Amino acid sequence: MDAADLRVFEAVARLGGMSRAASELNTVQSNVTSRIRALEDELGAKLFHRTNRGVALTDAGRRLLPYAGRIRRLLMDARRAVDDDGTPRGLLTLGSLESTAAIRLPRILAGFAAACPEVDLVLIPGTSAEMIERTLNHDVDGAFVCGPVDHPDLEEEVVFREELVVVTAAMRSARELTDILRQRQLKIVVLRAGCSYRQRLEEVLARRGAVGLRRLEFGTIEGILGAVTAGIGLTLLPRRLVAAREHAGDIAIHSLSPAEAEVDTVFIRRREAPASTALTAFLATVRVAEARMAAE
Repeated sequence: MDAADLRVFEAVARLGGMSRAASELNTVQSNVTSRIRALEDELGAKLFHRTNRGVALTDAGRRLLPYAGRIRRLLMDARRAVDDDGTPRGLLTLGSLESTAAIRLPRILAGFAAACPEVDLVLIPGTSAEMIERTLNHDVDGAFVCGPVDHPDLEEEVVFREELVVVTAAMRSARELTDILRQRQLKIVVLRAGCSYRQRLEEVLARRGAVGLRRLEFGTIEGILGAVTAGIGLTLLPRRLVAAREHAGDIAIHSLSPAEAEVDTVFIRRREAPASTALTAFLATVRVAEARMAAE
């Protein structure tokens, strides 16, 4: 058993078929089939069930898969390390909370793109839970999430601090949040499960006696704000993200105590993976931008 065998096995398991794996590996299906059979003979165990629709892992295959995936990722990291000559270049894939991408990253990304034109940057939005999983699975080089994370396989660095506020529809007269929470059929408008702001909103409302409220889930922050503006419910978001809408009279903002409102955005990356020159340059850009913003 060698790394090449495990690479073929991992591709077949991930793609669910010999032909699809052959296409990704730039070889013929017969070669993939023979490598899998040889690996099974060497291990003395069947790794796949063959079906008309493709293949499915056996119990032995499921036990082997994590090791094959780990080796594939290690080989990818090794190749990237060899190619990294100290000049920021190549693919850099990052994850981010939608709110962070909207209010913090535009200027940073513009400055980074100008300073490092040979880097191909991909930004993937999602919830904190999704970004943590993507980082652990090597799908992204790092991600901006709501902290703290405290995972043994991840390094985290505080990069931004946000003030969270409760957001409701604009009202003709000022009303306290406690009064709003007495409304019947009140709903909270949130992102899908795994959103850290969603959990914090439920905690904030529970302290005020509002529990068991119905939830409306949206896929984007724009969808959430549209629902809140229409008076469907309330939500919790960073003040920086919604301040302009409050000034325009579209929404009302309700401040919270510092203990409830302050939240750190952290950048996470895999602890064992060396940071590429591109990632190091990007994080330097983030730190400089945040220092400038703090000084303003």
